[in-house]
Amino acid sequence: MSTPDASESGGDRKIRLSRLRRRIAQNVTESRRTAAHVWTSVEVDYEALEQVRQRHRTGFREREGFSLTYLPFVALATIDALAAFPEVNSQVDFDEGAQTLHEHVNLGIAVDLDRAGLIVVVVADAGSLTLAGLARRINELAGKARSGGLRPTDVTGSTFTITNPGSFGSFMSAPIINLPNAAILATDGVAKRPTVVAGPGGGDSVAVHHIGHLGLSWDHRAFDGSSAALFLGQIRQNIQTWDWERHLAGADGQES
Repeated sequence: MSTPDASESGGDRKIRLSRLRRRIAQNVTESRRTAAHVWTSVEVDYEALEQVRQRHRTGFREREGFSLTYLPFVALATIDALAAFPEVNSQVDFDEGAQTLHEHVNLGIAVDLDRAGLIVVVVADAGSLTLAGLARRINELAGKARSGGLRPTDVTGSTFTITNPGSFGSFMSAPIINLPNAAILATDGVAKRPTVVAGPGGGDSVAVHHIGHLGLSWDHRAFDGSSAALFLGQIRQNIQTWDWERHLAGADGQES
């Protein structure tokens, strides 16, 4: 947290920037200077996922001790999409003239430190975890970040990052890429909105569904707009069509 300058009294206040605030400033400025930032977004219908989440949220909280949010669902859908679009799970090194396509997903999650700053914690080999396992690991790392208990291995080696401004009610966000990652996904707020849905007979109707947006900031040096749009489309398809009941099956403490 920034601290007040004792020399100021009354009216405006001058505060000293914390070490964390200065580090964030350096990192985001370097990212903007280095990566060719582009932003792409899609609208997502969360209604089917929301119905499953509502059915399980009470039991999940009783078992796990924390809330079942949208974040682990989006993370699981994203990990699957990264396997189909490895260029998004990559880093570029123009000094070497090379691009590294990562075999595993080390998923960075941006954690807000009560408005004192952000830190990216890393879920190593996130593709090996179930939905419940992802939720547990993200919750564990976020707790360690806020209590000051992180180890160096908890914050290094991310290959792709997700930031979650939707928990604060955002509509659309274009985050700064977390170098050396090639992209960062923003999960924005989900709210009830009217939308057109196809009926069983092929006709259209208007219904109130839980609708949100996903925004991808990506480095144009690493890939092009077709990859960005198709990658987001794969995440959207996963969220809208997967059997989330199956993914939650056994989330009673038996999953990894």
